Amino acid sequence: MKTTATEYSADTRRAVSEPQQFPPLELESRPRVPTEQAAHYLNRRPQTLRAWACLENGPLRPHRVMGRLAWSVAEIRTVLGVA
Repeated sequence: MKTTATEYSADTRRAVSEPQQFPPLELESRPRVPTEQAAHYLNRRPQTLRAWACLENGPLRPHRVMGRLAWSVAEIRTVLGVA
C-alpha cells in the first residue's frame, strides 16, 4: 500500500514543505541552540550532528541539558570562522 501526501495531516505537510526560519547567526543571542538550528547554521542535517554527539568525532561537542543536545553558538561561530 503506497501512501500519498494527501493521507498526512496538514501539520505534517506544512512541516515538510515549509523550511524552518532561524535568525541569522550574527543575531543569535542565546549561548546554546537546539540541534535543528545548529544544523541549519552548519549546513548539515540534524542527524549528522546527532551522530557527532554519539560518536564524539565531530568538530563540535554538544552540552546535554535534561537529555537534549544543546550546541554552543560560540563554538559554531568558531568552526565557521565568524567573529
